Amino acid sequence: MKKLTGAERKWLRGQAHALKPIVRIGKLGWTEAVLAEVEAALDVHELIKVQFPAPREDKEAMARTIGEATGAEPIGLIGHIITLYRRNPDPEKRVIELPTAKPVKAKARRAPAPPAARPSR
Repeated sequence: MKKLTGAERKWLRGQAHALKPIVRIGKLGWTEAVLAEVEAALDVHELIKVQFPAPREDKEAMARTIGEATGAEPIGLIGHIITLYRRNPDPEKRVIELPTAKPVKAKARRAPAPPAARPSR
C-alpha cells in the first residue's frame, strides 16, 4: 500500500470525525481476539476507530503496534482513540474512494498598468 499524503490523511480524519469506536481494547490488552476483530472491522469499513486505555507515554507506541499488526495506517490519535485506515484490495468491496489531487494552475501574470496621468497644476 502506498503511503498516504498529508491531504489524504486530513480528508480521512474529517470522514472519521463522526465515527464511534468499533473495537475497544480492555483490561487484557492486545490479544489475538482483538486483532481478529480489528482485522474484520477494517475489511468491512476500511476506516475505523479503536479505543484503548494506555498511559500517555505509551500511546504512540501502541498506535504504531496496532498499525503494524493489522497492516493499517494510523490516521490520528486523540486521547484514548486511534483512527486506522486500510484500503480494501478488492476494488468492488471498497467503501472509501480517496479524493484525487487537483492539478495546480499557474496564475497568469498581468502586465503592469500604465501610470495614471496626473493633472498638471
